[in-house]
Amino acid sequence: MQVAVTRKKPVFSPDPSRVIARFLQLSDERSAEIIRKVLALPDKEVNIAMSQLLRGYSRRHRNISRIFEKHFARLAPVFDGIEVNEEDLSAARKALIGSYFTMEYSIESAAFFNPSMVENPDQSELRSDEKRVIISFRATGEGHISSIVFRSGILDKNSNLIIEPVGKMLAEADVIKRHIYNKATFREKLDEMLEQGNSNQVVSTDHPEPEVDEVGSSEAVNKDLKPQLPDQGKIVQPDFILDKLSDQFTYGELMKNVEMARRDPALTGDYQKILDHMMWLASSHYELNFSIDSAISERVIFPISATEQRGIEDARFVRFVDEKGEITYYATYTAYDGLTILPKLISTKDFYDFKILPLNGEIAQNKGMALFPRKINGKYAMLCRIDGVNNYIAYSDSINIWREAKMIQQPLYPWELVQIGNAGSPIETAEGWLVITHAVGSMREYTLGASLYELDNPEKEIGRLSSPLMVPNETEREGYVPNVIYSCGSIIHNDDLIIPYAMSDHSSTYATVNLAELLQVLKVSGKPAAV
Repeated sequence: MQVAVTRKKPVFSPDPSRVIARFLQLSDERSAEIIRKVLALPDKEVNIAMSQLLRGYSRRHRNISRIFEKHFARLAPVFDGIEVNEEDLSAARKALIGSYFTMEYSIESAAFFNPSMVENPDQSELRSDEKRVIISFRATGEGHISSIVFRSGILDKNSNLIIEPVGKMLAEADVIKRHIYNKATFREKLDEMLEQGNSNQVVSTDHPEPEVDEVGSSEAVNKDLKPQLPDQGKIVQPDFILDKLSDQFTYGELMKNVEMARRDPALTGDYQKILDHMMWLASSHYELNFSIDSAISERVIFPISATEQRGIEDARFVRFVDEKGEITYYATYTAYDGLTILPKLISTKDFYDFKILPLNGEIAQNKGMALFPRKINGKYAMLCRIDGVNNYIAYSDSINIWREAKMIQQPLYPWELVQIGNAGSPIETAEGWLVITHAVGSMREYTLGASLYELDNPEKEIGRLSSPLMVPNETEREGYVPNVIYSCGSIIHNDDLIIPYAMSDHSSTYATVNLAELLQVLKVSGKPAAV
């Protein structure tokens, strides 16, 4: 039986006018040369140049002068070799120097895709049959560097989406590295990385990334992307640092001990590489704080740490309700450094303040992890695809440590023989857990399917569509990666399932499906025969 799907008209397309101001990294020698030239300018020319800059860019960025000041501050190591007292420099001259180390980056010039949709924390001033939603997207710009961006809108009683105006003054967050690490967990994750060594170069099979040259913003790219480990037989242990730390330690305490160790001339190259790897891991924990006066469409989660400098991919947001009824929004995503992927977790209560940390454990090694919206029998539950082919389920007492998984679904039908995976977090219904899946078949065509699992035992499949729920139509199959439709999270509104989805890794839209009809077809279809 076929399920009726209604494709809606709104299309979210890349907009090259949406830019952020990034730090432009140059060599110390070239940086010093530019700084000396600006220092030689008369005060009058400095003031004229700043006036021209502000006329040209103050309407494109929120508080551009503050950005210039921040970028000036990052040049402190270069000033060590220049004879000048920074305290004698005017604010205008400091800002002007910072402007020469600033560049605009168009965050979504190439693609705007792989959306997920969740209920907005703010449901005020709405009718009972309306719902305010937040949609997250993977935005891709120059050099195929991906970030997370948002849109907001209201679903009316007929599941039509009224999109709220999109702000142009994009805001990056203040980054705070104040995470408190558990030594045992940190050591365990570090050991995992050391064991994998340089052989763990896991590249996405979902969306093959093109090889690219360095981008103008070297803050986003670095050809030495991940610390190269010594041969396995030569690996030294990190105890020479960890033994100096308490069972619970901060980023600052770790960094202080690492910096002290680096100054030891007797430290061998192998030890230095271990230090690099420790800081590479530690930098993947951080917090983001957005200004309260920024609109949701103006907040950009851009790659921050070394683990994600080639992109933040495919965030699957879910509204999670704990045993006390408290709500937290989580998102699993893939950090990509150019060689290796690292599954990570975002948590937020309000979409202003975000905490980011890596997912640990043997299961956290591949793409496509999707958290259930509540605990199952007292444990966190996660869908995953640890082998890149089949669907698995994992349980854990800790939301960021995942050790064991059980296969619950394999490719069976012709349209999914290459691989299957989830297309977002499971959705709880009265009939069971509804899981929208993505599948890959011949000609590497990506389609969407659906399965239904028991509420108390989500390892048990009730039913599964024997034909795709959605396939790329003629207008959707042309794009950056042809013949692909893909979703990272759907939502129920009134009697409809709302499925936001990407079209050939270029732009996005959404479709609706009658929920009762879909559930009835899944129940009638029954569990498919084993492969």
